Amino acid sequence: MRVLAIENYQDTPYGNVGRALEMAGVEVVKVRAFEGESVPASVDGYAGLVVFGGGQNALDDEGSPFLPRVCDLIRGFHQAERPVMGICLGSQLIARTFGGRNIIGRPIEFGWHDVTPTDAGRADPVFSALGDGAPLFHWHNDTFDLPPEAVHLATSRQTVNQGFRLGRSTYAFQFHFEAALPEVLDWSETFADMIASDTPDWPERLPTEAERHAARADATGKALAEAWTRLLGA
Repeated sequence: MRVLAIENYQDTPYGNVGRALEMAGVEVVKVRAFEGESVPASVDGYAGLVVFGGGQNALDDEGSPFLPRVCDLIRGFHQAERPVMGICLGSQLIARTFGGRNIIGRPIEFGWHDVTPTDAGRADPVFSALGDGAPLFHWHNDTFDLPPEAVHLATSRQTVNQGFRLGRSTYAFQFHFEAALPEVLDWSETFADMIASDTPDWPERLPTEAERHAARADATGKALAEAWTRLLGA
């Protein structure tokens, strides 16, 4: 079984998602779209699609001309009823693909913050892994309105639409559940200058917040990734 993974930005960690797929024996075919690698036009040969995050916004076709092809691919997997996972920018691209309004340039939501399931989320086969809610890692300015027919699955204090589902198995996650503590530490070092421009006190906050939140966030992210991975064999 193979899953297609689209990387939209440099230094994309697969984290909990990569570990769940590996444990399930799923082969991951990586496309580094940001480096100019061709985005496949067909879903043939793939059981599912993962679209990761990125620093650009979901409407930046000029700076990232591959984005419309990613949207076409999302639509193709959805129409074929093969599971789709979109994380952060990936979730915003799912919203764009199916008629949700992309909202650009809001105040940043960064660090571990509680994500709470809606009633529909508590009953959902994937988002039920949130339990009554858990601190998950966030790093985004942009958000979206829900597309028509989307099922609203999760929210946070700052961002109403933290997750939704379309159909049986197209899932949008605004939050970075893939980022367990090793990935957060790596981002904090690799993107230190970028983080400092919005969250200059992050180096001082990181140890305390990691001690408080990381264990629960990591366990919840693992459970979410494993729940979505189970859809591949359904």
